[in-house]
This record gives sequence, structure tokens and C-alpha cells, in this order.
Amino acid sequence: MKIKKTLLALLLGSSAFLLAGSLGAQELPVEKAAEVVEAATDAISFEDGYAAFMKTPGAAFFTISNLWLLISAALVFIMHLGFATVESGLGQAKNTVNILFKNVFIICMGLLTYALWGFNAMYPGEFNGFFAAGSWFDVEASLDLMTSEYADYTWYTDFIFQGMFAATAATIVSGAVAERVKLSSFMIFATLLVAFAYPITGSWQWGGGWLAERGFYDFAGSSLVHAFGGFAALACVMVLGPRSGKYINGQIRPILGHSMPLATIGVFLLFLGWFGFNGGSVLNADPFLVSLVFVTTALAAAAGGLGAMFTSWIFLKKPDLSMSLNGILAGLVGITAGADSIMPFWAIVTGLIAGVLVVFSIIFFDKIKIDDPVGAISVHGVCGIFGTLAVALFSDAAGFGIQLIGTLAVGAFAFIFSIVVFGLLKVVMGVRVSPEEESEGLDIGEHGQEAYPDFGGTSHAR
Repeated sequence: MKIKKTLLALLLGSSAFLLAGSLGAQELPVEKAAEVVEAATDAISFEDGYAAFMKTPGAAFFTISNLWLLISAALVFIMHLGFATVESGLGQAKNTVNILFKNVFIICMGLLTYALWGFNAMYPGEFNGFFAAGSWFDVEASLDLMTSEYADYTWYTDFIFQGMFAATAATIVSGAVAERVKLSSFMIFATLLVAFAYPITGSWQWGGGWLAERGFYDFAGSSLVHAFGGFAALACVMVLGPRSGKYINGQIRPILGHSMPLATIGVFLLFLGWFGFNGGSVLNADPFLVSLVFVTTALAAAAGGLGAMFTSWIFLKKPDLSMSLNGILAGLVGITAGADSIMPFWAIVTGLIAGVLVVFSIIFFDKIKIDDPVGAISVHGVCGIFGTLAVALFSDAAGFGIQLIGTLAVGAFAFIFSIVVFGLLKVVMGVRVSPEEESEGLDIGEHGQEAYPDFGGTSHAR
């Protein structure tokens, strides 16, 4: 009993040291503190050690941080609803069920594949290496995974927060290929993209890989999530081709979305979720950093919305709601890489530039006959690159050279992976629905059901 109490005392002391260290008041060498915690962990049960840790001063900050990351994970989950409503609102009514179905599939598939392989592949550890499959399920509760010895959150919180990010790349692709992609082919491609490609590039930075070693900085994923998804989408659109009737005799024929209210709701849901996307990426509940990230995120989004609003008004002669909505998203993507390092004034500048940039990017891709119904390539790909470079332009977090190398490497990998995989799918099973099915609508052709049967069905769908 005396030995057990002594060990518990050591654990309490180490926990207090961890709290002090986080406040800049470190008293012991890191190696010595780690030895103390390891000795305590080996000698007592998880239940006793965890109970003892939760009585220490450091447990309060740990608990708050862990809770904040779980709330952030829930906010990022809400973003998938935002993507679903934006994509369906900007699509034609006859394809609504198909778009929503893909978004349902993506979040379900994304979480499971990330649990089975992606999480361990993206964050390689001593026992994972390249053979990461299944090892996540072998983890048992232990003090070094469920206390501040692991981080300011638990292993499980780490997984669920990162898992909510994982499916976002496929969701970006979903919007760009909407209204003509074959469902089965898209499902196979999305699974491979999220399960294997995303964890590889993610490990380059967030897993402590070669980009992290060279000083690349991407706080919450302007490149690792958004540019990755944007350039994967570009490759797929190039393989797939434009929607029927989009480009006729060299002229661009607008194919209008069926519900701007849905699209607007979706953007505001994404705006809300981005507070978790960026705010949670602080990875603890540090009051200064979380509040700073909230402010820079909001200011960049607002500036992006105004930038796109007035740019499109000047050049397109009418105030365009869809451009304004994409401007908000462009501002959000733009600030994501440096939300914790770019100060508020420069966050406004970053968002404003992204909002202007997205308008010209959407117009450019339309002119070269790259048909992207929701503007995903421009919002996520182009503005993802700009946001990564903005870290070097408007903060001291990283140099321009490594930021350029990093964002181009991530985008190039996503593009090459996608054009190869999607190209193979085109050869093997086809990636596009028939002209008749595209004309009738994918809701009927792929699902045999309509989104709005009480409003005239496909006969009244644009």
C-alpha cells in the first residue's frame, strides 16, 4: 500500500509538472519527467492512475481542452451538412437525391476507413510504419494515451477530430463532378482517395514528415485538406468532361442551381463549422489562441464575401449571390493555413484577396471548359494555394519557398493520384452516366426516387 501511494504521488507530481511546463514554468528536465510518468504508468492500473491524474491541477486544463476538441469535431461534422446543402442547392433539382446520397456515403465511409487504416497511416508511430491497418483497434486504455502525457486530449478525441477532417477531400470532389458522374465509380474513387491518398499527404506535415521537418506551415489545412481536394477535383473533372449543354458552339450556357436558399444555408453552416475546423486546430483550449483564431476566421470570411460580391458586381454587371457565397468560402479557405499566425488586419487582407481571386478563377475555368457546378476547384484548390502562401506573405510562421514547395507537392500528388485512379475507373467501368440518364436526372436513373415528387417531379425540374 505504501509503494502504491508513493507511485501515485509521483504521478501527481508529474501531472503538476506538465501543467507548469505548459505555462512556461518548467522545473525538471523533460527526460526526467517522462521517466517519472512512465514509472507510475507501469506500476499502477489505468483506473487508479487516471483517477489520480484527474485530481491534479493539470486535469482542469486537460478536461476543458478535451471537451473543446470534441465540440470542434461536432462542428466539423456539421460542415458535411453544409457541403450537402451547398452542392444540392447549386445543382439542378433532378439531381438532388444523388448529391445528398454521395454526401451521406462520404461521411460514413470516411470515418470507417480512417479508423481502419488512415489514422495510423497519417500519424506513424513506433509500431505502425507502413502497415497501419488494424493497429488502431489494438490500443488499450493507458495513462500515456488518456492523459496530458499524450496531449491536451485523449487518443479517442484525437481520432474523432481528425476523422471528421478526412472525408472533406472527397466532399470537395463530389461537388465538382456533380450531375454527370456514375455513382458506383465515384464511391470507389472517393474511398481510395480518403483511405489512402489523404493520409499520405497529411503525414508529410501533421504526421511529422518531410514537410514538417523543412518548416512548412499549414495550421488547419489550406493545402492538406482544401488544395488536396481541389486538385483531386480538377483531375476528375478533366477525365469526366463537362455537363451536357454547358458549352455550345464556343459559348458558355449557364446551368442554374435549383435552390439558392439551400445554397445559402449551406454556406452559413460551413461558416459555423469552420470555427471548429480552425478553432479546434489549436489542439487545446488556450484562451488567447482560440479567440484569435475565431476572430481571424470570421474576418477573413467576411472580407472574402465582400471581395467576391463587389468584384462580380463590377465585372458581371449584376450582384451575384453564388459568387458572394463562394467568396465567403474562399476567405475561409484562405485563412485556414495561418489562422493562428496571421493577425486580424492581415486576415482581412487575406480574405479580401481570396474573395477577388475566386471570382476570376471561376470565370477562367469556365472559359477553358472545365465544368465545376459549385466552384470547388477555385474555392478549395486555387484559394488553398493562396492561403498557404499567405502564411509567408502576412506572418513570420514560414518562408515563401517552403510554402510554395509544400502546397505544390500536395496539390500535385492529389492531381496525379486522382487522374490515374479516375482514369483507370473510366477504362474499366466508366465514370459517366449515359446521355439519357443525365438528361432525365440522376435521381431517377441512379436512385429511382425524386427529391421533390410533390412539386411536379422531373417535368418541372430545370
